[in-house]
Amino acid sequence: MQIVETTNEGLKRAYTVKIPAKDIAAKIEGEVAKIAPQVRMPGFRPGKVPANLVRKMHGPALHQEALNTTVREAMDKLLVEHKLRPAMQPEVSLGDGYEEGKDAELSVAVEVLPAITVPSFEGLALEKLVVEVDEAEVDEQVARLASGAKSFTDAKKGKKAETGDQLIIDFVGKLDGVEFEGGKAEDAALEIGSGRFIPGFEEQLIGAKAGDEKTITVTFPADYPAENLKGKDAQFDITVKAVKVAGDTKIDDDFAKNLGLESLEQLKGLLRGQIEQELAGLTRTQMKRALLDQLAAGHDFDVPPSMVEAEFSQIWTQLQQEAQNEADPAAALAEIEAEKEDYRGIAVRRVRLGLLLSEIGQANGVEVSSQEMQMLVAQAAQQYRPEDRQRFAEYISQDPLAAAQLRAPLFEDKVVDFLFDKAEVTERKVSRDELQAAIEAEETAEPAAKPAKKAAPKKAAKKDEAPAEEKPAKAAKAEKPAKKEAAPKAEKAEKPAAEKKPAAKKAPAKK
Repeated sequence: MQIVETTNEGLKRAYTVKIPAKDIAAKIEGEVAKIAPQVRMPGFRPGKVPANLVRKMHGPALHQEALNTTVREAMDKLLVEHKLRPAMQPEVSLGDGYEEGKDAELSVAVEVLPAITVPSFEGLALEKLVVEVDEAEVDEQVARLASGAKSFTDAKKGKKAETGDQLIIDFVGKLDGVEFEGGKAEDAALEIGSGRFIPGFEEQLIGAKAGDEKTITVTFPADYPAENLKGKDAQFDITVKAVKVAGDTKIDDDFAKNLGLESLEQLKGLLRGQIEQELAGLTRTQMKRALLDQLAAGHDFDVPPSMVEAEFSQIWTQLQQEAQNEADPAAALAEIEAEKEDYRGIAVRRVRLGLLLSEIGQANGVEVSSQEMQMLVAQAAQQYRPEDRQRFAEYISQDPLAAAQLRAPLFEDKVVDFLFDKAEVTERKVSRDELQAAIEAEETAEPAAKPAKKAAPKKAAKKDEAPAEEKPAKAAKAEKPAKKEAAPKAEKAEKPAAEKKPAAKKAPAKK
């Protein structure tokens, strides 16, 4: 086997690999010997079919399998001998003039991972901004629960509905006089001022009385999820069946018991714990961004263009999807287009940080255990229908890339925790507003990696969102891989169209 390097520029490598015909022929003989005992042919006892007849019967398949095996071995040898760590799957092509019985010549193109020096942790210092729970916030949460749990009783006959009152209504929605799917309901409870229904719906029912029938016109929001309703004017025929007024909800132990708890103090304790958890998450976000900023400032190495392009494509696709949900999609698309290179800079930063964190983790024995991976798969499978969950688990076990994507966030969190332990951390007590301001300041602290003024529609890509645990791709196979069964799709719940359903917004893939 002859391997010749033809390109060595930056992180790009290219090779020609010549596989002698005799090596392929030897593999064919090996395949013949392997399957001959199982071949059945009239006139011959089982396992006694001559080798030449086996080759005649299964020649093309045997040759293809032998060629595939030889190419895999050649790729393994190439990677080992040249100490290559592929960033992405190598591109392997077989010369057009190849015929059985001749030498096979492969062209191999591959991008390699850069050599990264694992940083020293000496001098790594972080400030931890800590927020203590404000009891007024706990009381506010209790009051909000009480507001949501308020009871309504029938109003006096003839009372006109006001903000805060509840109406029991039947309604039928129509577009150009034709009923549309999801626009009809009976005995629907609507609290005026709650904002549960689309804009303009509740306001037009102020002053209504039990027994009233009226038709209102509302405009569905431009970002409404149902394509047939986006931005459309719709008419709703409404029958008011009852007007109810809210009763006062006393916040005491009985209120907590109605929620399944033992006392009001226990309820406050649970809410206090939730707030503490939320604040701890914000503190971690601030520390993590400060940590990644330090790592990014201290490391500037070339990153594989293919990885940058893959990361940028993910960011760009999401930004375009979000722009389509804006009131003026054309303007939103023009805005992100003007900042395209800034987002490409974010992709470069993400990839560089991902590679650096991966190197730090691997050099220091950070890993995701098999038990943790099983838990990740089980959690992710919950978004699928019960009958599809086992198929999802099999899909993850058979697809290394899908498994790496599922594992990456936990791996990165463990690397970050490892670095937190190595850093000199000083604590400073701040208010919630100060913590939020610190997080927002870090988001815009590096103009080269993130647009300093304009954000992408709704949620811009974060400069600290880097893919983690980047692993070298496996050597390419010569044969075209069998098409894998796609992961099962998650269930989607259908909702009525009258209630407000804002389009989901997601930031580009988080670390």
